[in-house]
Amino acid sequence: MSDKKLTNSVGIPYSDHEDSQTAGFRGPVLLQDFILQENLAHFVRERIPERVVHAKGTGAYGTFTVTHDISQYTKAKIFSEVGNSCRIFTRFSTVGGEKGSADTERDPRGFAVKFYTEDGNWDLVGNNTPVFFIKDSKKFPDFIHTQKRLPKTNLKSATMIWDFWSLNPESLHQVLILMSDRGTPYGYRHMHGFGSHTYSMINSDNERVWVKFHFKTKQGIKNFNQDEATKMKGVNPDFAQEDLMSALEEKDFPKWTLYIQVMTEEQAKEFRWNPFDVTKVWFHDEFPLIEVGEMELNEIPVNYFAHVEQSAFSPSNLVNGVSFSPDKMLQGRLFSYPDAHRYRLGVNSHLLEVNRCPFEVNNYQRDGAMADSSIYKDAPNYFPNSFGDLSPSQKYKSLEEDLENNHVAFYDRNENDDDHFTQPGLLYSKAMNQEARENLISNIVASMRSISGPKKDEIINRQLCHFFRANIELGMKIALGLQVNIDGNMMNHSI
Repeated sequence: MSDKKLTNSVGIPYSDHEDSQTAGFRGPVLLQDFILQENLAHFVRERIPERVVHAKGTGAYGTFTVTHDISQYTKAKIFSEVGNSCRIFTRFSTVGGEKGSADTERDPRGFAVKFYTEDGNWDLVGNNTPVFFIKDSKKFPDFIHTQKRLPKTNLKSATMIWDFWSLNPESLHQVLILMSDRGTPYGYRHMHGFGSHTYSMINSDNERVWVKFHFKTKQGIKNFNQDEATKMKGVNPDFAQEDLMSALEEKDFPKWTLYIQVMTEEQAKEFRWNPFDVTKVWFHDEFPLIEVGEMELNEIPVNYFAHVEQSAFSPSNLVNGVSFSPDKMLQGRLFSYPDAHRYRLGVNSHLLEVNRCPFEVNNYQRDGAMADSSIYKDAPNYFPNSFGDLSPSQKYKSLEEDLENNHVAFYDRNENDDDHFTQPGLLYSKAMNQEARENLISNIVASMRSISGPKKDEIINRQLCHFFRANIELGMKIALGLQVNIDGNMMNHSI
């Protein structure tokens, strides 16, 4: 037997953990049983608010190693030398579902990586797709509402989903990816990851380029088709979690290669589309992938709640040499992600083990829930002051932005900003093979058949127009599957 004592939360040993203190053998429980009080009070507070999006997920620790020199583009210390490495934490997730939802739901997948670098924590927070449904974060709450549940019935609704997509043709690129087999990946090990947004890199000469980040899986792409995904939802709703944990336990460590695409500021001015529009991609033949390094996951967190559930990622966590862009979705996320963490975990969530910077953090932030003074002790909590030696460093000054010639307004889009169809059409005709195209059409038809209500015909016809504008064959085959003629008249109202 171990001589390790059982204690309460403040270290007081106690003798009885299973029986409550009572007044007599069969008497009522006494209020003075403080161990009972502590256990019950802690128990009912063990759940924190789940994430509004990305609620269901898994995570693992690992290592990132630089394999190729990109110091011409960035002064970030992690990329300063081939062979540099740092610890990482990666979290994968579904997007729209609740914590209890199935891992094989048709949904984008979150792909977030926290790099614990010598210059602070850098979070690359993206998805398994290079684009997104909307280009402006002002639309984000409305979009997510359509992916959740109806206010009246608390049920999912294909009608509101397709209604929103049909009214926002910018969604078409991501919709085609989602409705293909890429919308039901075979776990997390067999999918790519993307930063999705356009970011910037700044080198030691203070020169800036625009970049996109790509993680390519070294396990090979593998997806479920619709029937397989549906079956797995019943057989094992935690399939992706189990698949990753099993691989790590068996030391079959998954790996991804990190690449970047680079666009100069001059190229950005001449690019056919807005290079900061997250509903568009940069073609690889124009902006080829440049290899950067390798990510390996090799460690299961010792406690899921403490590490995976309490992990906090934000695109605003950027190290010197990597910065943001005018991407409207990214700009909104710079605020909303840390704000969500302050609500869900508290203002001191950065002190939790999974989020903690690997070296000493110096700032003037004090107090708040779960404050820990072990680092700053009694140091001043204001600046400037006469007592400490902590001050800003001009070495890390941000690149200056020229905003003098711009006017604040709600700008109308130009013609190319409203081109929501060329790239989805190329995705269908060039990037997909025949099997992928057939599965895509089958999945779209099956989903759109669930549209109901008095606006059903209007929603279907509006969305069909988007498909036709992307690719005539795509539109024709979906219309045929829905039994709608090309004039928009319903041939069979039973759908």
